[in-house]
Amino acid sequence: MEQPTAKEPLKRLGVLVGEWTLEAKPPDGPPWPGEARATIEWHDSGAHLVQRSTTDVLGVPDSVSIMGCDAANGTYFQLYSDERGVCRVYEMSIGGGEWRLWREGAPFPQRFIATISDDGETISGRWEKAPDGRTWETDFHVTYRKVG
Repeated sequence: MEQPTAKEPLKRLGVLVGEWTLEAKPPDGPPWPGEARATIEWHDSGAHLVQRSTTDVLGVPDSVSIMGCDAANGTYFQLYSDERGVCRVYEMSIGGGEWRLWREGAPFPQRFIATISDDGETISGRWEKAPDGRTWETDFHVTYRKVG
């Protein structure tokens, strides 16, 4: 039996590959002080992206994420973990100039909604949460800027 390949869905992830500076800020405030960076690169297998994020912003953990897709139906997922020991699985979509992540469950539902610039040099988005499980509020804004 012939198995479906992920060639086309994986191609859409390519826009995320690179070295990025990150700027985060609360909904109604100035950017958080300190430096944050992310590296997003293909895993040796070519079937997944690995994102490593580091920051010197007090209270913001360094993290690692693995992104990939289910070749049979083209759905995307992100496995997230950080230095606090937090591990989460997000559903994901990418295409049409948008990158989205979302999850249900404890301690609250979360989602990330971002726009990718036409030149692929900037990703501007926001993380939202629903502490009561129903009402969404912006947690913080984040901007990725490609380095070099």
